[in-house]
Amino acid sequence: MRRNLFWHATRRALSVLALTLVLASVAAGGTYKVLHSFDCATDGCGSYAGLTFDAQGNLYGTTLDSVFELTPGSGGWTLSVVHLFTLLSDGQGVFAGVTFDPAGKLYGTAIGGGAYDSGTVFELIPGANSWTFSVIHDFDYTIHGGSDGASPFAGLVLDEAGELYGTTQDGGIYDGGVVFKLRSRPGGASSESILHDFGRSTGYDGGSPEAGLIWDGAGNLYGTTRWGGGYYKNCTAGCGTVFKLVATSRGGWKEQLLHRFNWAPGGPDGYGPYAPVVFDAAGNLYGTTAAGGSSNRCQGGCGTVFKLTPSSSGRWKETILRSFGPGQGGSAPFAGVVLDKAGNLYGTTQRGGINNAGVVFKLTPGSNGKWTYTVVHRFTGPDGAQSNANLIFDKAGKHLYGTTSLGGAHNGGVVFEITP
Repeated sequence: MRRNLFWHATRRALSVLALTLVLASVAAGGTYKVLHSFDCATDGCGSYAGLTFDAQGNLYGTTLDSVFELTPGSGGWTLSVVHLFTLLSDGQGVFAGVTFDPAGKLYGTAIGGGAYDSGTVFELIPGANSWTFSVIHDFDYTIHGGSDGASPFAGLVLDEAGELYGTTQDGGIYDGGVVFKLRSRPGGASSESILHDFGRSTGYDGGSPEAGLIWDGAGNLYGTTRWGGGYYKNCTAGCGTVFKLVATSRGGWKEQLLHRFNWAPGGPDGYGPYAPVVFDAAGNLYGTTAAGGSSNRCQGGCGTVFKLTPSSSGRWKETILRSFGPGQGGSAPFAGVVLDKAGNLYGTTQRGGINNAGVVFKLTPGSNGKWTYTVVHRFTGPDGAQSNANLIFDKAGKHLYGTTSLGGAHNGGVVFEITP
């Protein structure tokens, strides 16, 4: 089912929602600071995406209708709008962050709008005093019997040649979304190729990828799908997958399913991963599911943090590191996790905590193989609410940065910094 118009309802809700969350005490652990509170009337509304640094230490990110830059200074951080999405042709509904290429250009996606109202890939080229915006690909849900992707929810990654790779949650020949590649052409144009169509009729493939991709050292791509995987007893459309795409000698790509989530009430497995996975130095993968797990106190489960460990046979073993429950500990992790230099995991939840505003959490590995869960910060509403985006570290690895989709001074979401 296409969801191109979802952002319209979200944008209206963010603009009119009254700030009902109250200030309360926060959890021990981190020093928390709001760098910017978004005002829907002026500088954007609702940040669902993670941030990225440029070489000078400036932060870049997106709201539903803008690309922004945050510049640090002695008096705090100053926000400037790089691009405001006011035209349908530009794209509408930006749920993903932006990606730099080596030349300093920014690339991103919009879930709707464009020439065919199926979403866009855009480019921003820096100039002396401004950025030049252009759409480099319009997704067309109708071409070739629907073979093109539609509704790109996630951001983009680049290969060594500077080509762009991403996912769409809809479209493709089975209407289960696609993995695509955009190759640059002279004059700023691009050509698209489809690497994989999700939702094939066998029922075991994934479907509706809403997360971005990551590379391994051998040039293989990894990602997650929200649905699919063949287990339909407790998940109507399948519980989701973790997949790998391997380049073949003939120029194609072959999919391998590393894990098919298979949740049942009471767990332990999760279902519905919205976020990308991340590697540690040993080659293990870590990620989250927004639902499932062992708690029966959330409808459909409260979510999990999982680890996938490869074996010599090629199989991957899943370990559940955290099964969330309702209440102060947080629930529903829509964002993925990030590793620090010591191997600790950090992430956010969309719900739970104080007045269901979500939390920032830490998972610390122990020598016995068990992980210790700590709440680093509980959002309160005035300092942000409902984080959906991956955290990032600064170069020193001392400070974490992230966004929330709600809360703040104007209830349009915030950009925050936290020192664990």
